[in-house]
Amino acid sequence: MLNLTRVDWLIMLLYFVFVLGIGFALKRSMKTSKDFFQAGRALPAWICGLAFISANLGAQEVIGMGASGAKYGLETAHFYGIGAIPAMIFVGIFMMPFYYGSKARSVPEFLRMRFDEKTRALNACSFAVMTVFSSGISMYAMARLMQAIHVFDGLFYALGWAPEGIFTFSIVLSAVIVLAYIFLGGLTSAIYNEVLQFFLIVAGFLPLVLLGLRNIGGWSGLKASVPIQYMHEWKGVAHAGTNPMGIEIIGLGMGLGFVLGSGYWCTDFLVIQTAMASKNMESARRVPLIAAVPKMLFPFLVILPGILAIGLPTPHSTTVVSYGADGAIIHKIDVVRPEVEQGRGLVPAKINPVTGKRMLTASGEPLLDYDMATPNMLLHFFPTGILGLGLTALLASFMSGMAGNVTAFNTVFTYDLYQSYIHKGGSDRHYMAVGRWATVGGILLSIATAYAAINFNNIMDTLQLVFSFVNAPLFATFLLGMFWKRATGHAAFSGLIAGTAAAMLHHGLTLPIEARPGIHGGWIAVLHHYPSDMAQNFWTAIFAFSANFLVTVVVSYCTKARPEAELVGLVHSLTPKPERTHIAWWKRPEALAVAVLLGAVALNIFFY
Repeated sequence: MLNLTRVDWLIMLLYFVFVLGIGFALKRSMKTSKDFFQAGRALPAWICGLAFISANLGAQEVIGMGASGAKYGLETAHFYGIGAIPAMIFVGIFMMPFYYGSKARSVPEFLRMRFDEKTRALNACSFAVMTVFSSGISMYAMARLMQAIHVFDGLFYALGWAPEGIFTFSIVLSAVIVLAYIFLGGLTSAIYNEVLQFFLIVAGFLPLVLLGLRNIGGWSGLKASVPIQYMHEWKGVAHAGTNPMGIEIIGLGMGLGFVLGSGYWCTDFLVIQTAMASKNMESARRVPLIAAVPKMLFPFLVILPGILAIGLPTPHSTTVVSYGADGAIIHKIDVVRPEVEQGRGLVPAKINPVTGKRMLTASGEPLLDYDMATPNMLLHFFPTGILGLGLTALLASFMSGMAGNVTAFNTVFTYDLYQSYIHKGGSDRHYMAVGRWATVGGILLSIATAYAAINFNNIMDTLQLVFSFVNAPLFATFLLGMFWKRATGHAAFSGLIAGTAAAMLHHGLTLPIEARPGIHGGWIAVLHHYPSDMAQNFWTAIFAFSANFLVTVVVSYCTKARPEAELVGLVHSLTPKPERTHIAWWKRPEALAVAVLLGAVALNIFFY
């Protein structure tokens, strides 16, 4: 059992007190539904910018990117240089003027303005499902951490409860805490906690990377400790068989860089809502660009721990024989759990957290639990005090991931489903109350979905699978809607259905190597094997986007377009460009976008 000292417990306790204190402090200012759901649209750009990046810094990124680093190596950095930075620039420069200028309260509401009600309803339902799954993944990650540090073992032993119940107990505990401060402070509470989380992650993970590099012998020592393909970001992508991720240049560029990256950063209300909380249009455009600056540096904090974990020596049970002063033989035995010995480095073999049984691949080999790479690094390297800070950083990421998804869920449910189709014409106070109870419902549904993540050994694989079904086809709808005035509501609705159906069909007919048919794919038949889950996800996204794009174009030509006068402010070619002669060129979002883009290109060249 891990012995956390009073200092470690105090640091974690202070975090929870601060989190709940923010909720109570903001409760009095939650006077209208706009305050609760949109933070009053009054926050400064830098606050929203840090929240914009922190909304994505949940367990999916902090644990998932570390897991992907352990599983795929530096190729995981493509999620930043290819999958994030260009899309963040695009949404700030081109798409945010439409989101913010339209006064839409959510992304589905913007779809109603641009297309029609049925398109809005379809997107609201799919997005609600996605946020519930994402929140559940964060709960799963936190429960796995609680099991790993054995923090509740003593309590369960004292009460005579089975230790397998720690997983469920941890999920429920995290749900109650997040429910408390979102129920009280709404989006504003979530944003301020996301800013706090940003600084905690930097403070907690920077020492971890430095200690890990020092222990393994620096950068050269790390390169010598892992397979050579782990340390190249670009070499090998020309052919799927020469890199750990198994993704060739088309899958990488189209699947991640264009479809999934843009689909997430440009259409996911989870992150868009933080930018829409800004005080004016210029601030809203700067929010994604401000967030892109630290985003370029986060691979060092969240990916390297995973690569370090896989490169360190694998622990084994040992017996050391020595002789005492009186000639007595002394046996010092260091027993290591079987799942640790069967792992690789600090990445153990995976044990089902509910049944306690070992999980195997399709070939019968132990399934590595990559999700434990980063938590095990913390437990291995951090001493008292710093360990408390590191664990608090992890807990903050889990809480923030849950909170961001739940606030997005309650907004979409209240505005786009309840107000639109269940109870129209209610008072503002009524909808605010519905939003609070939608928070409760979202938390309960997330608890149920947390158990689905058990079947994956990398939560980032799980998340990208969900995005390929929801965000990938949705990006085609937004791209055509904002930049092609001929796109119609019937076409957008048909395209979304076709894109999702294409994703399901492709997933049902393909399967990653070493995976069994089922949740990983192949549930219809196995016509093709992919080198990895991630390769399958990227191509699922490509098929979903392409099907949506083609169907939307064809149906648009077969249906009547809306009058151009109704599309002003919703379509790029029909929207007048605002005069900004009073703003110096270096203060404009475009100048910041160019600087960010040059920085991203420089980092990609450096890691080639």
